[in-house]
Amino acid sequence: MLPKKMLFPVGGGDELATRIYGALLVSKSFNTHLEIQLSEANVHTGVPKGMVIPNEIIEKLEKVQINNLKTTMDRHRKIFDECCAKLNVTQSETPLDGKSTAHLTITAGLRSTVVAQQTKFCDMVIAAAPQKGVTTATFEAAVTESGKPVMVIPRSLKEFKADEIIIGWNNSAEASRAVSEAIPLMKRAKRVHIVSSEAYTTENLTRIRDLKNYLLIHGIETTFELIKTTFIPGEALLRSAKEGGFNLIVAGAYGHKGLKEIMLGGSSRHLLEHTTVPTLVSH
Repeated sequence: MLPKKMLFPVGGGDELATRIYGALLVSKSFNTHLEIQLSEANVHTGVPKGMVIPNEIIEKLEKVQINNLKTTMDRHRKIFDECCAKLNVTQSETPLDGKSTAHLTITAGLRSTVVAQQTKFCDMVIAAAPQKGVTTATFEAAVTESGKPVMVIPRSLKEFKADEIIIGWNNSAEASRAVSEAIPLMKRAKRVHIVSSEAYTTENLTRIRDLKNYLLIHGIETTFELIKTTFIPGEALLRSAKEGGFNLIVAGAYGHKGLKEIMLGGSSRHLLEHTTVPTLVSH
């Protein structure tokens, strides 16, 4: 099933306009509804449990918070309005049949906590790749706690298509889930290519054959390539995606603590830092 509702958690920082524009590009390609979730800490965030703060201090902090929220919302609203106008996206709190719609909302609270909760109530999460590839608590909450497929987009995205798809296969449960979640996209694609490395094909490529046959049941024809990995995890898959002209990567994201590994194993930092290709991941 193609997504009916997407959610994009957004903060501040650099490249805010390009991140919002990129998220709207993705949702518009699906002709669906996008909820852009802005979260700002409230006066109680980070206060140790049991600590008592005098009422007069609370009142002063709340006034400061209200002013900060207004300033933040005004900035995001201006960018949001401009991006919607450029992309001809209709602003609406609820989906409208046959239209690409979007809504900007703000919530007070610890951003990673808000994201972990709100992302449970959508079909797909959009997450901008973190700066320098270093995952944040908010990014990890979106990927590991939402229970939803996550479209990781470069911080600057000028075009979004999903008709040339590459699968990074490592025979993990996470990769399997990502493939299943991407079936509606792959059924519309012009080309679907599977890549793996020797580390995950020790059974005489039996698992690859099984994967190809599984996708063929859904009417999806695939090609396969065994690629050589490098000492920089994620580099080989990203290089294959770029050299092959693919515009979407599908892969699993997994790790014992947080988002430690992605695609064909190892740290996700290189791919997240250098990718120009959107990546659909599942945890």
